[in-house]
Amino acid sequence: MPAEPTYVPRMSPPALLTADELQHVYVPDKRVELVRGLLVVRELPGMRHARVAMDLALALGAHVRAAALGRVYAEAGFKLASNPDTVRGPDVAFIRRDRIPDPEPTGFAHFAPDLVVEVISPGDRAGEVLAKVADWLSAGTRLVWVLDPARRVARVYRDDGTEQILTADESLDGGDVVPGFSCPVGEIF
Repeated sequence: MPAEPTYVPRMSPPALLTADELQHVYVPDKRVELVRGLLVVRELPGMRHARVAMDLALALGAHVRAAALGRVYAEAGFKLASNPDTVRGPDVAFIRRDRIPDPEPTGFAHFAPDLVVEVISPGDRAGEVLAKVADWLSAGTRLVWVLDPARRVARVYRDDGTEQILTADESLDGGDVVPGFSCPVGEIF
C-alpha cells in the first residue's frame, strides 16, 4: 500500500517593518537595526567596544568642534533606503556642517553621514560587517572606518571603491571628508 502523502505547512515570510515602526520597537538590553525591512537584533557591545568607540568619538568630536566642520554623533539611526526600509546605527558618525538639517530630526535622519565608524565586537561576522559597509557606501557615505580592537587594525573604505588596512603604527586620516583630522590607530586601541 502506498504511503500517505506528507504535507508540509508553508511558512509565511516575516512581516516587513518600516523605519517609522522601528522607532517604536524596544528589545530590552539589545540594539536594533532594520535591514531591507527585516528587524536585526544584536547584543549590546562590551566594554572594550564602547571604550574604543568613545575614545575615537572624543578625538574626532574635539577636532570637528574646534574647526567648526559639522557634528559628531554616537549611535544615531540613519534611514538609508526605502521600500523596504533600511535603518543603520553606526557607533560614530560625522556630518558636515552644511548637510545638517535645521532643525535636526528627532527621529532617524533620512540620509547617510559623511563618515561612519563601526567598531567590531567579538560576535560580529565578517559578512555582516561588509554588508554594513556596502549599505553605508551605497547610500552616499564617503568614508567608513571599521575598527578591529582584537587585531589592532583599522580598515578604511572610501566611496571611490578603494580599501586600506592600517596597523597600530599608522594613522586614520580624515582626508577631504574631515579635513585636518588624524589619529594614530594604536592610540585608539
